[in-house]
Amino acid sequence: MNKVITEVTRRIEERSKETRAAYLAMIKDMEAKGRSRDTMPCSSIAHASAGADPYTKEQLITGQGANIGIVSAYNDMVSAHCPFKDYPNQIKAAVQSIGASAQVAGAVPAMCDGVTQGTPGMDMSLFSRDLIAQGVAVALSHNVFDGALLLGICDKIAPGMLMGACAFAHLPIAFVPSGPMGTGISNKEKTEVRQQYLRGEIDKVGLQRMECRAYHNLGTCTFYGTANTNQLVMEAMGLMLPGSAFVPPDSELRTALTQEICRQIVGKTAVKGDARPLYQVMTAKNLVNGLVALLASGGSTNHTLHMPAIARAAGFILTWDDLSDLSAVVPLLLNIYPNAQPDINAFQEAGGVPVLLKSLHKRGLLHEDVLTVCGSFADQLTTPELSDGKLRFVECGESRNPQVLISGEGCFREQGGLKVLHGNLGQSVIKISAVAPEHHHVKAEAKVFNDQFEVVDAYKAGKLNQDCVVVVRYAGPAASGMPELHKLMPVLGNLQKAGYHVALLTDGRLSGASGGIPSALHVSPEAARGGKLALLQDGDLIDFDADKGEINCLASLEGRSEQRPDLEALEQSYGRYLFRSCRESVSSADTGATFLFKLV
Repeated sequence: MNKVITEVTRRIEERSKETRAAYLAMIKDMEAKGRSRDTMPCSSIAHASAGADPYTKEQLITGQGANIGIVSAYNDMVSAHCPFKDYPNQIKAAVQSIGASAQVAGAVPAMCDGVTQGTPGMDMSLFSRDLIAQGVAVALSHNVFDGALLLGICDKIAPGMLMGACAFAHLPIAFVPSGPMGTGISNKEKTEVRQQYLRGEIDKVGLQRMECRAYHNLGTCTFYGTANTNQLVMEAMGLMLPGSAFVPPDSELRTALTQEICRQIVGKTAVKGDARPLYQVMTAKNLVNGLVALLASGGSTNHTLHMPAIARAAGFILTWDDLSDLSAVVPLLLNIYPNAQPDINAFQEAGGVPVLLKSLHKRGLLHEDVLTVCGSFADQLTTPELSDGKLRFVECGESRNPQVLISGEGCFREQGGLKVLHGNLGQSVIKISAVAPEHHHVKAEAKVFNDQFEVVDAYKAGKLNQDCVVVVRYAGPAASGMPELHKLMPVLGNLQKAGYHVALLTDGRLSGASGGIPSALHVSPEAARGGKLALLQDGDLIDFDADKGEINCLASLEGRSEQRPDLEALEQSYGRYLFRSCRESVSSADTGATFLFKLV
C-alpha cells in the first residue's frame, strides 16, 4: 500500500475523531431504535399506504417484507435524468418479485448547468446541492422505509443526494445510474464551432444546430464533466453496482442492473437479517478510494467542492491539502475529453471503472479492506454481462484500449488530474491534466473584471489582444453563489489560439468540461470575504506557475482598498433574492461551499 495513501487516510481519521464519533453516535442511536415503522401509530401507516397499490398497502399494513424508499431527481430538463421517468415502476416490480415493496418517498430539484450557464439561474446552482440534501432528508423522514434507492446523476444532484442520505445512514442506500447518451459530434468540432460563433463566422442558428448534434439524446453528456465524474467516484466508493456507471440507458444490460440493485438493497435491509447500513460504506477508506479514482481519471474540479462537503456529511474533515498530497502520487490513467478527444463511451468500451480500479489496486493506491453497498472490494473489480438473459459479474480483465485507459505499465501523467495552487493571493485548484505543458507557466499583466460578461465585452472591443492573466472576482459562493464561468472559455480559447499566453484566475468555478486554458479556480478566501483578489488592479504582474503549484502577485498590494460592487443588488431577479441566507452563511470553497454544517 502506498505510504502517502495510508498517511492521508490516517490523518483524515485522526482530525475527524470528534466529528466522526458524534456522527456515528447519532446514526447508531437511530439504528438501535430498530425498525421505525414498527413504532409508528396506525394512523401514520394508514396515511403512508392510502395512495399505494393493493400489494404495497397490504405490505405496509402487515409489516411483512422490506419497504424501499425511492428518492428521484427525474425531470424532462436533464437528459441524464429523463430515463428515470420509468424507474419507479421498474423498481416496484423488481422488489415485489422478492416479497418486498417500494414507494416514491420524494423528489428533489435537479438543475442542468448546461441550461443555466451564463444566465441568472446559475447563481442558484451550487446552492441547490445543499437543498437537495435537505430534500432527501425530508423524503426519508417519513420513516416507513427499510432502505433507499437514489435516482440522481448530474452535477450538484448526486453529491447532494449522498449528503442527504448520510443523515439516514442506518439504512442500506445505493445509487441507481442510467448511463451516458451515445457519442455525437466530436468535442473538437464542438469547441471549434463555438469559437467560430464568437468570431462572427457563423450565425446563431448554425451554432444551435451544432449544439443539438452534441447533446442529442437521453443520458449524461458524453464529455468527462461533473456528471460523469460523479458516476465514476460513486462507483469507486462502492455506492452502486460494479461496472454499472456507464452502461447505456436503452440497453438490456442497463435494465438487468436496475433490477439487480433492487434485489441487492432488499437483501441488505435489517428485515433480511444481513444488514449493510450506509455508515459501514461511508468510511474514510472508501472516501479516499473515491478521491484516488477522481485524480487518476482527471475528474471535474467541482469535486474539490463536493468531496469536502460529502465527507463532512459523514463526519469527516477533508482538506485540499489531502487532495494535493494524493494527487502527487496518483498517476493519470484515463485520457478522455477534456484531457483528450475520446469521450465517456470510449472509456466504457476500454473497460470502464472496474479496469481503472484494478489498475490502481495493482499500484497499491486503493484500500481493499472496505465494504460496498452490496459486496466487497473484490466485487468492484468485476464487470457485468448478460449470458442467456441472465446477469453475471465476471473478472474485468485489462484495458481494451490503452490509448484511453491504461491498466499495465506507464501513465498519461505521473501525477493526478487536479492540483492545488498556493501563493500570496490565496489557494486555488487547477485541472492540470486538461492543460498542455507549454501553457503551465504564464507570467503576464492582470486584466481585472468583476464578472464574466465584462470579459466578453472587453474581448469584443479588442482590449484583450495581449498576454494576460484574466482575473474574474466576486464570483465566489458568498458573492454570487459561485456560478460556472463558461462564457470565458471561447474567449480565452480564441486568445490562446491567436498566440497569446493567457490564464484565468478566479474565485468562481468551471466544470470538468472546460480545458485547455490554465485556470486557477475557487480562489480562497474569495474577494467578497477579504480575499486579495479584491485588491488587484489592471497591470499587476501575476506569476502563474502550475508546475510549481504557485500563483503570486508580484506587485505590492499595500495600502490598497477594495472597490466592491453592490453584490446583493445584483442578486435579486429570477428568484435569487430567496437565496440571500445561503450567500450569508455559506462556507468557503476550500471547505465545500456548504451552508449545512458548522465547519471547523
